Amino acid sequence: MAKRRKLTNPLALTVMVLLAERSMHPYEIAQTLRRRGKEYSVKINFGSLYTVVQNLEKHGYVEVAGVQRQGNRPERTLYGITEAGRAEMVDWLSDLLAVPAAEYPVFETALSLLPVLPPEEVAELMETRKAALEVQAAALRGVLGQLGGRLPRIFVVETEYQLHMIDAQLEWIKSFHRELADATIGGIEEWKSFHETGEVPQDWQDLDEQEIVLNPERKA
Repeated sequence: MAKRRKLTNPLALTVMVLLAERSMHPYEIAQTLRRRGKEYSVKINFGSLYTVVQNLEKHGYVEVAGVQRQGNRPERTLYGITEAGRAEMVDWLSDLLAVPAAEYPVFETALSLLPVLPPEEVAELMETRKAALEVQAAALRGVLGQLGGRLPRIFVVETEYQLHMIDAQLEWIKSFHRELADATIGGIEEWKSFHETGEVPQDWQDLDEQEIVLNPERKA
């Protein structure tokens, strides 16, 4: 189990990783993230980078490493990672790679609640989602084609993973949509009855009296 950390913002980890390469000022960090396309894999608010760096400094993970002067431009403070920051970075990243976390994606939330909508409406919504995902997949393939020509593969593996996950979701949605269209998905008769009569099927009521744990890893 991953331990509780002083900082939990993935952007803080990203900053430490960049500073492990070399000392930078926040504006240079932002430029580097853009050049490497990290906004596709890390939720980045470029305006908050200074606050992130300040929080890292407060916890002793980064420190002032110097001042950069370029022509008539204002001086810029360079930050570097500390030994404590390097240890935290390695430990944090190792946890993220090795320990599966319950992330509760909003699509899973929606799927868990979908019986409140009629089957035919869900089928239409799945079609809409499929079209949107196909656009996203095409965009990511474009990004990989562009970045892959400039960066070693090790720097774009997260984009590869995103594309694989979208492709997998598309395959699942196509299969699910076929089951909806063919009315072969288990429980669809009760589902239809619920929307035709407005009454909760007895089978559903009986389920409420049972304790069913579909994913023991998520049980509190």
